Amino acid sequence: MPEALVERAREALDNAYVPYSEYTVGAALRTADGEVYVGCNIENANYSNSLHAEEVAVAEAVKNGHTEFDRLVVTSGARDGVTPCGMCRQTLAEFCDEDLPVVCDLGGDDVAEYTLGELLPNTISLDTLEAAAAKRDAEPDE
Repeated sequence: MPEALVERAREALDNAYVPYSEYTVGAALRTADGEVYVGCNIENANYSNSLHAEEVAVAEAVKNGHTEFDRLVVTSGARDGVTPCGMCRQTLAEFCDEDLPVVCDLGGDDVAEYTLGELLPNTISLDTLEAAAAKRDAEPDE
């Protein structure tokens, strides 16, 4: 178990701003060179402007020049094994291979581990966008 990363994600829960749901989420994202960036969820009254812990961690890492990552840990105050939502999975897919380990905290020393590809198969990527454009270009105009 990546204890140090789980602990960093759990510590991030303390900074979560969740006056509406009261559901705290923390994330710890490790870069390929070993630096760790953490994020917590930040709610907004309209919910759609809320920031998710994973995207906050990704944004902080990218802001500091990192675009290669080797592990993500996600936790919640409920220790319920929360996984990244679809939006966060797509954000991660922008920077990470499908084999990125995603560790989800179940409480105590228990975790569930997935790969990003398991959580988000057939992701939208530059390759899929280019393939779709090539297909459109190859089709005759009607």
